[in-house]
Amino acid sequence: MLNIKRYSTSQPDFKARLTDLLAFEGAQDDAIDNVVAGILRDVKTRGDAAVLEYTKRFDKLDAASATELELSQSRLKQALDDLPAEQRDALKKAAERVRVYHEKQLMQSWSHTEADGTMLGQQVTALDRVGLYVPGGKAAYPSSVLMNAIPAKVAGVKELIMVVPTPGGVVNELVLAAAAVCDVDRVFTIGGAQAVGALAYGTQTVPQVDKIVGPGNAYVAAAKRRVFGVVGIDMVAGPSEILIICDGQTDPDWIAMDLFSQAEHDELAQSILLSPDVAFIDAVQASIEKLLPQMPRQEIIRTALEARGALIQVKDLDEAAEIANYISPEHLELSIEDPVALTKKIKHAGAIFMGRQTCEALGDYCAGPNHVLPTSRTARFSSPLGVYDFQKRSSLIMVSKAGAQVLGKISMVLAEGEGLQAHARSAEYRTL
Repeated sequence: MLNIKRYSTSQPDFKARLTDLLAFEGAQDDAIDNVVAGILRDVKTRGDAAVLEYTKRFDKLDAASATELELSQSRLKQALDDLPAEQRDALKKAAERVRVYHEKQLMQSWSHTEADGTMLGQQVTALDRVGLYVPGGKAAYPSSVLMNAIPAKVAGVKELIMVVPTPGGVVNELVLAAAAVCDVDRVFTIGGAQAVGALAYGTQTVPQVDKIVGPGNAYVAAAKRRVFGVVGIDMVAGPSEILIICDGQTDPDWIAMDLFSQAEHDELAQSILLSPDVAFIDAVQASIEKLLPQMPRQEIIRTALEARGALIQVKDLDEAAEIANYISPEHLELSIEDPVALTKKIKHAGAIFMGRQTCEALGDYCAGPNHVLPTSRTARFSSPLGVYDFQKRSSLIMVSKAGAQVLGKISMVLAEGEGLQAHARSAEYRTL
């Protein structure tokens, strides 16, 4: 029998229990960080030679030169052409939906001219070159290629460099096919901290990028933390999460499977149900017991649900919304009769899945919005990956002669107040 936690908000210590449930030690391991620091330093100093050595050591992939680790565009196209027709069609349809959604996120440049002729505005430009890290081997996610590459291309990024490890020479054809669909410019079969270092610092073969995006293991996460500042990064994500609010009218088998859908990612994933109906919670627990033995990844699911899962009885849906805002989940399912009304009370969530038909899995693959989402309560202050992560803004200021008479005098007063005489004199010159 699966031992999943059962709570009620009426318990006097509920808040403490919830806090303990959500606690996740995301700090990097010192041993991992020390290893990563050495790898990054080595790649920065020796470039291709270091990348080749680490690729041979960790991925058992021996290459005479780094150029052998780059895949040609024809190889990517071949992977796409060789897919079964059903997979190829699904990949293309998903890519198109993701592209159409993200095209609506494009920021535009703007300007306006004041009465005295001063022009102020904002110029939006795309990043020049972005690195995309994709996990490789058997644990590969072509959907992550779509979610990271397409927004970058929509933003107008000139060059997208993908790195994907191929441990033991194992290549995931669907990942390569996804790269072809997304028009990824260059693909290197390298991974780990050495790949992050190559993208961040550049080597004789791998070009330096401006930003690195994409998921990875603990070593990749530690490397991304360390190179931040040299390059931009998307985020350092924690384990996957789902929070479901249900009024008790959805098939309990559906809810159980939705909880499984995140728990199967890894043992640290978190799946939580909030419902005011205790009989329904009992039914969901029964569904979990019934369906779990059918799952190929049942041991991972079991470990995740027992360690970090919970079934929680709430007073009503309003209280559920309050708790959801505190949890600030990566994925929030509103499996209720009127999800639109409750959505207005949700302030913090990576993505909100509204209605009984809208399972989180649809968002993972083809609904359109990005599946790269803030975890570990960071939805309180951050957002899903999007086109805006690949664009940047420059302020535009063109002051007229009349405008300088006004702005110069204001600036003089403030600069003198700060004791910055050169600032004051520079502004004063424009008023003479």
